[in-house]
Amino acid sequence: MDIAAQDLQPVSVVIVNHNAGPLIIECVRRALDQAQEVIVVDNASTDSSANDLMHCFSRNSQFSMIRLEKNSGFAAGSNTGLNATTQPYILFLNPDCILGPDSLRIMVEAIVSESGTGMAGGYLINPDGSEQGGGRRAMPTPWRAFVRAFGLYRLEKYWPRLFFDFHLHKQPLPRSPIEVEAISGALMLVRREAANDAGWWDEGYFLHCEDLDWCMRFKQKNWKIVFVPDAPVTHFQGTCSHSRPFFVAWHKHKGMVRFYRKFFHQQYPGVLMVMVISGVWLRFAATVTFYAMRRSYQKLKLKHG
Repeated sequence: MDIAAQDLQPVSVVIVNHNAGPLIIECVRRALDQAQEVIVVDNASTDSSANDLMHCFSRNSQFSMIRLEKNSGFAAGSNTGLNATTQPYILFLNPDCILGPDSLRIMVEAIVSESGTGMAGGYLINPDGSEQGGGRRAMPTPWRAFVRAFGLYRLEKYWPRLFFDFHLHKQPLPRSPIEVEAISGALMLVRREAANDAGWWDEGYFLHCEDLDWCMRFKQKNWKIVFVPDAPVTHFQGTCSHSRPFFVAWHKHKGMVRFYRKFFHQQYPGVLMVMVISGVWLRFAATVTFYAMRRSYQKLKLKHG
């Protein structure tokens, strides 16, 4: 049964699905309880998730699904969903995210309260209740990424300006919404006017870093981005990607290279940019080696009981 329209927020929720499994049912159910419209863009899932959604929600007038013939990536899927939305605010929500009971209303109030706010993110938490990294962060410039990758952020307490950690989740939780440089694409409420002004998602990214790209372009257009601490959302991170670690790692590092080249090539000397890009691919090689060794160990462990 549809919820009374007056109880729902003026939000279109866009969920891009690719083999999210049963968790997406609860994700959609919570979104339908709070938003005027929920649009699932199915990126050619091969599991039962798309059919399960239709079975559960096809009679709900708030719900619709767009089924794509191939996996076009997160950014392209998000643009497909955005093109179908009707509400003044759009929430991009990962299928492994579960909205808190009143979280969407609180996020909407934060973005509506000031006309210059173009994007808002809630309080992303792990299933154990701890705050998740990425929900509030500074922009990971090449230097900040270097500091993070090599653990130099541990020196922040001595030289905070030089060894600043762009992840902010270890800082005290603010009592009210605060402006930040970036939030996570897992939970992104945007004002339609701002999205049109900054431009839609960059489909040159397949998976990862497209959220940082969008945050950067919102800031370039002088739209504020806020973190809303009293809007909790549980994120079962990696639900859609655990089965394909090499695929995800490739696109994550490829996205990082695109992001750095797009926004920082004029700010950093050519030699330094070469070092940065080389560092990204070295990190990719290390990641792949780690995954390969872990997989070999798991197979060996199964073989010998």
